[in-house]
Amino acid sequence: MAAGIHAASGKVQIISLPMSDGGTGCLDAILHACGGKRISVRVHDPLMRPITAEIGIPASNGCAVIEMASASGLTLLEPEERDPTRTTSYGTGELIKAAMDHHVSKIIVGIGGSATTDGGIGAAQALGCRFLDENGDPLPLGMTGGDLHKVHGFDLTGRDERISGMELIVAWDVDNPFTGPRGAARIYSPQKGATPAQVEELEQGLCSLELLVKKHLGLDLFDVPGAGAAGGMGGGMTAFLGAKMKKGIDVVMETVGFREKLKEADLVFTGEGSLDSQTLHGKTISGIVREAKKAGVPVVALAGQLGKDMESLYKQGLTAAISINPEGMPLETAMKEALKNLRTTTENLVRLILSD
Repeated sequence: MAAGIHAASGKVQIISLPMSDGGTGCLDAILHACGGKRISVRVHDPLMRPITAEIGIPASNGCAVIEMASASGLTLLEPEERDPTRTTSYGTGELIKAAMDHHVSKIIVGIGGSATTDGGIGAAQALGCRFLDENGDPLPLGMTGGDLHKVHGFDLTGRDERISGMELIVAWDVDNPFTGPRGAARIYSPQKGATPAQVEELEQGLCSLELLVKKHLGLDLFDVPGAGAAGGMGGGMTAFLGAKMKKGIDVVMETVGFREKLKEADLVFTGEGSLDSQTLHGKTISGIVREAKKAGVPVVALAGQLGKDMESLYKQGLTAAISINPEGMPLETAMKEALKNLRTTTENLVRLILSD
């Protein structure tokens, strides 16, 4: 976009601020805006194989940034390995533990792009929480979605004591509940490789965990917005680690100073692969449009494709939406030419704006 604007005019001042809704790219967006360093950590992947993942330490704000996808992400698995009854969030818990070693006061965990539907129990185990079987014995480390039905209780007394003094923020990108028709299992586990039978198995396991949390902690995960994000990771971190749930876009905007920079802007360009009804449910553009509307700044969204329900986005405050792809272009071609088409569309649009 910036290249397209410069091609149209060298006089336009640009504030380039990559954004994220808590999914992949969250760490990059924050470090781009704030500066800082990356730290490599040895953890376990969704199948408990050793891998290297990263922690981001932004400059001068005492926090750490973690992407769940880097340790427990779907892209870490081959297509034939994708099965949320066999995957665990244990590695993300290891990242959180490693981040605490750097004496930060706040940890931001972006939970998009996960390969798991384990309700966050794997991550909780990595931080000392124990989950108990029907005999009251601790279950093995690295528990998966398929192990949820084995949980008959839990013991949080061995949890890493540093968690209590930590501000742990879960940055979620979807507002789905923990269970039910819109819950973690039924909506997202098929995308992670679950068969219809496994979807029901995972749903029953999450429902059982939800009841245990309500009984022993007095917390109803069904009422926690975003608890179903990342296969129930949001709910599990809230229940077992005392985390606070926040929309990922709000967390990133606050961390990179979006609202302050918006005061200097006359126009906002943003983008999305596909603009549709899901865009309103915590995605990046929904937050940008909301804040820009408050500030009285118009927003133009460029997208790979436009859905049918655009009117709801306009009512929310989006000024205009434009597809960067010529009508009828095959998806494979559109993906290959995305950068060129984005640059060209932005240039043409800016030329039109400046012609006034």
